[in-house]
Amino acid sequence: MGSSGRPDDEDLWRVPMPGALGPLDAHGRRLGTPAPDLSISIVIPCLNAETGLKRTLDSLANAERSGFLPEIIIADGGSTDATRAIAETAGARVVDCAPGRGTQLSAGARAAKGDWLLFLHADTALERGWAASVMVFTRNDRNRDRAAVFTFALDDDSPAARRLEGMVHRRNRWLGLPYGDQGLLIHRRFYRRLGGYRDIPLMEDVDFIRRIGMSRLVLFDVRAVTSAERYVRAGYVRRALRNLICLTLYFLRVPPRLIARIYG
Repeated sequence: MGSSGRPDDEDLWRVPMPGALGPLDAHGRRLGTPAPDLSISIVIPCLNAETGLKRTLDSLANAERSGFLPEIIIADGGSTDATRAIAETAGARVVDCAPGRGTQLSAGARAAKGDWLLFLHADTALERGWAASVMVFTRNDRNRDRAAVFTFALDDDSPAARRLEGMVHRRNRWLGLPYGDQGLLIHRRFYRRLGGYRDIPLMEDVDFIRRIGMSRLVLFDVRAVTSAERYVRAGYVRRALRNLICLTLYFLRVPPRLIARIYG
């Protein structure tokens, strides 16, 4: 605990690696003990997400080998491509709702049956080890009043991508502001107590993270690898600057509907 009374960075941004609580097998299960009965729903908002959705769903397929079988919910905002077919082929449940990420996340959470909720973007794939980290986190009863996110990464080998990852790391560490592309793991009871995601057109992730609070956030070492397509198409500097402008306007209390016009 720091001198200010807030937990130190190590407390805020680290969860023990899966083996730290005792020997685990290759899938994160404690050796010599039965697999825990983890009740978890993974909510993925989608709108014409066929390009990246299969990769995202494939990254979740090893959960069963790690000792649990998540419910996967696709909160679809009216896709006209192959999103629904990809989801149903993977065994996910599709929930139809109005478009808008905040609206879709909220609708997915309402439809979810799990005690734990994991929110994930449709163009973000979790790296191997995510399920074991989730198991370690959810086993600790203290974490029912905390939330966890993954480490931000891009599927691009360019120096610009590495620079952006570094910027996000500093934003996380200094401001405690991970975005939705880092995923979010939270207990249903805590989610409801905080009021859940709001029906706003933009900044729904920042809005909710601020209600969680930096002192109740944990950062997993496992990476959430997001598609860099938008950054490559718009240009890293231009898109990063636009995101910074939007965040600044949000903190200046500009209504999200007006920020959305800038964001496009």
